[in-house]
Amino acid sequence: MTTLSPAIGRWFQRPNGTLFEVVAIDEEGATVEVQQFDGTIDEFDMEAWPKLLLVEVAAPEDWSGSLDMDPEDYVGKKDKEEPIGYQDPLSFLDKL
Repeated sequence: MTTLSPAIGRWFQRPNGTLFEVVAIDEEGATVEVQQFDGTIDEFDMEAWPKLLLVEVAAPEDWSGSLDMDPEDYVGKKDKEEPIGYQDPLSFLDKL
């Protein structure tokens, strides 16, 4: 069995099904910092990394698990009119 090296941005799955992404590697401290799918931050020693029995996986399609928000919270709401003088700077791109 080959040992998977940690790399920032890679996703892994533990034998219990827990998904996490490598978010930082501390070479001096010999640690790997990971963020689990639910947003929890955790840290592993480089010595312990090969013993974790990890499987590299693709990033989850629904990565919003770590956002701790309900869909209603990030769906645009149009309760108010735009302020006078407000212009969307991207609205002029198609006119050039």
